[in-house]
Amino acid sequence: MNTQLKKGILELCVLCILSEGDRYGYELVNEISKNIAISDGTIYPILRRLNNEGYFETYLKESQEGPPRKYYRLTDLGKTTKDELLEEWVGFVNGVNNIVKGHKE
Repeated sequence: MNTQLKKGILELCVLCILSEGDRYGYELVNEISKNIAISDGTIYPILRRLNNEGYFETYLKESQEGPPRKYYRLTDLGKTTKDELLEEWVGFVNGVNNIVKGHKE
């Protein structure tokens, strides 16, 4: 899959998962990996950029399994952006499906 397209899709995936509740990075990777083949190195740059753009905030939480974990929480801007991107995605997918469904071999 085209790298740029995949990055955009992963941004939407991250925002959608965080809209369900706070998560730490490894949880996000595991959740996304259930459906899309990704590596840890793919998600963390996206998390840094989305954090810098104000889509979520971070906080540390103690862990019984090691050092404190950095959790991500959506901001109001992140929620609004997720809703907008999701609407665009659904329209895009529907449009593509309308085009390709008649061209299957």
